[in-house]
Amino acid sequence: MKNWMTRRWVLGLVIIAATLVSYAQWSNPAEDVPAYHPSAPLKVSTLPSILSGAKLTGENFRYPWQIHVYQEAIKIGNVLYQLPCNCRCDRALGHTSLRSCYEGLHGTECSTCAKEAFYAYQLTKQGKNVTEIRAGIARHAYESIDLEKQ
Repeated sequence: MKNWMTRRWVLGLVIIAATLVSYAQWSNPAEDVPAYHPSAPLKVSTLPSILSGAKLTGENFRYPWQIHVYQEAIKIGNVLYQLPCNCRCDRALGHTSLRSCYEGLHGTECSTCAKEAFYAYQLTKQGKNVTEIRAGIARHAYESIDLEKQ
């Protein structure tokens, strides 16, 4: 009886291992890129607006960087539209790009979103194009940004 149980466990482990190997073989790292749009929107007027003005007050805007990031997001909305967000809010919240984070309050709560937007603004001001900014986000170059200094 004991020999039969051992064989059963070994067979089960072999099946699990084979399944894991097959998934790893067929996984595609390119598919794991967060959602973004490959080009600028055709009509900005059709997009939800980025929060601005009086909407940048209240409990969700307790720190100066939270207001500042939204103000910068407004200035580069078309750039943010073409960038992914590494917090994976595309999966959790259905966001379609980094711009989506600033159409609601998500940009106030998430340091990844905020750092990426500050990074995108800085590089846009330096004359970098969207492809270069997207590559920096993929390398996590935004992680060194100190939100308290923004």
